[in-house]
Amino acid sequence: QMPSSLHTERYDHFRRLLIEKRKDAGLTQATVAERLSKPQSYVAKYDGGERRVDFVEVVDIAEAVGFDPSELLREFQNKS
Repeated sequence: QMPSSLHTERYDHFRRLLIEKRKDAGLTQATVAERLSKPQSYVAKYDGGERRVDFVEVVDIAEAVGFDPSELLREFQNKS
């Protein structure tokens, strides 16, 4: 049986890349959440690995943080 994708090395790597993009942009969880019209806990939960994000959410997060989602995918593939 496959483990939940929240609890794999690959998902943890993906999550760390999202955090890195946010921090590189100099943004707090609260700022990103505000830009997404979500509560701060939304960002805290995906940062902390408690919540899975889908592809559409990744695109929304990329727009809120200011990075190209295809760049994130390339970085993920290069380091996986």
